[in-house]
Amino acid sequence: MELAISLGLAVIPSLLIVYYFRRKDRARPEPGRAVTVFFLLGLLSTLPAIIIELALGSLGSGLEASRFLYPPFKAFIIAGLVEEGLKLFLVMRFAYRKHFFDEVMDGIVITVVAGMGFACLENVLYVLGRGMTVGFLRAFTSVPMHASVSAIMGYHIGLSRFACSVLQRRRLLLKGFLLAVFFHGMYNLCIFAIPYWTPLIVLGLPPVLIWSILLARKLVRAALAEDAAKGRISVSP
Repeated sequence: MELAISLGLAVIPSLLIVYYFRRKDRARPEPGRAVTVFFLLGLLSTLPAIIIELALGSLGSGLEASRFLYPPFKAFIIAGLVEEGLKLFLVMRFAYRKHFFDEVMDGIVITVVAGMGFACLENVLYVLGRGMTVGFLRAFTSVPMHASVSAIMGYHIGLSRFACSVLQRRRLLLKGFLLAVFFHGMYNLCIFAIPYWTPLIVLGLPPVLIWSILLARKLVRAALAEDAAKGRISVSP
């Protein structure tokens, strides 16, 4: 029973967030098949992420003795850069030029779905290794973090899809990617600071998480407004 509850805590939050963002895009939702595919792609991306992160961890093993260098390296490079980079690769490789990607909001939805696939398997692995308490905590911290940073990057991916020039497209993609790495890295820094700067988890994690969630909500509204203004979605009178 405890295992079933733990797995539920690992899986259900990701599915609920996917449902939430699909509801936000209900004017012209993505095909269910595309959503399923991107969830599975995000889930599968956990495996190369583990391999790449282990390799980078080995390369950076010399920094482990440094309380000032190792936590940021682990947070921003090993975790943030790798995981957000894989997410960006999935969206650009498998969705960016597809016919169903025809709104700014689609960038948010597709990126969030991929992020929730990643978060889902990551949570399952954590729960199996560390138990139900970890699953409960991650349901209210790590999963919302993955969703919010995915939405932030996805918004910029969506804008770039309709950019007027190659330069503008690249700037938007870079901005979205760097913002996602920043928030992801700041969140993880608060976790990885243990046992180096333990108070940081209490002082830093809630503001970073809340900031990223509020920004994601703001960008969802901006995406819907942009799509409505350009006639990509209809607005109810």
